[in-house]
Amino acid sequence: MSGTAVNPWLPRASCDSSCVRAEPNQVSHPVVVAVRTGARLICALVLLPALPLLAVPLPGRSRIQRIYCRLVLRCLGVRITVSGGPIRNLSGVLVVGGHVSWVDIFVIGSVLPGSFVARADLIEWPALGIVARLLKVIPIERASLRRLPDVVHEVADRLAAGQTVVAFPEGTTWCGLGYGRFRPAMFQGAIDAARPVQPLRLNYHHRDGRPSTIPAFVGDDTLLASVRRVVTASLTVCHVQVASLQLPGEDRRDLAARCEAVVRGAPVVGKVPDAPAAHGHALVG
Repeated sequence: MSGTAVNPWLPRASCDSSCVRAEPNQVSHPVVVAVRTGARLICALVLLPALPLLAVPLPGRSRIQRIYCRLVLRCLGVRITVSGGPIRNLSGVLVVGGHVSWVDIFVIGSVLPGSFVARADLIEWPALGIVARLLKVIPIERASLRRLPDVVHEVADRLAAGQTVVAFPEGTTWCGLGYGRFRPAMFQGAIDAARPVQPLRLNYHHRDGRPSTIPAFVGDDTLLASVRRVVTASLTVCHVQVASLQLPGEDRRDLAARCEAVVRGAPVVGKVPDAPAAHGHALVG
């Protein structure tokens, strides 16, 4: 971020490379690790050219996206488990969760796929930028407040049109053991569109159940280094807890606080709006 003025509102994580810890009790032979890593990379490279096809409006596209993301995760050596019963037919919903890594994108895509709100410079990346535009990523300039109302307006428009939008309200990545506060800006889009918010709780752990920071993409980490850690690990498991659906209400700070509470597994405090039966039925598309 050199050359960019540092704004006091800009989210900054305290996590860095010291948070990322090696996989415990890894005793695999180097040859086994090399073969396993090579096989995973080949599988991932085979799937990569099909990524732009997810933007094609095919029948059952949501199901295709979920299957594709699960295949990519398997190629990377990541398995997911889901509890809380994902809502398959929910439309026009804002999906939010904590942000640890680029892996989050495929994890959420395997459960509730949608358009992501992502850093603006992603659009400029070679090859990946083209894919981001095809997938209609909503770019956000983290170092500037001027574009923020436009981003919120775009989120509201897509939600009102029945599309699913995915945002990470922490505004930056954390290691998974530490985490940041949910910023309220993106929640205004759900309020303006009068659409609900679906919080997801993502927890990464090793095969033996201990918390894992292997997928973390923090500090001065490079994408290549992060990918290398993930594909060389014996196995990474991500448990996705589909938390209770939150109605928008009228206060974005209250909505952000409620969603943060359920993502962290804490009691919800604040003004929880009533949910009339007719409104609930209208959520199913």
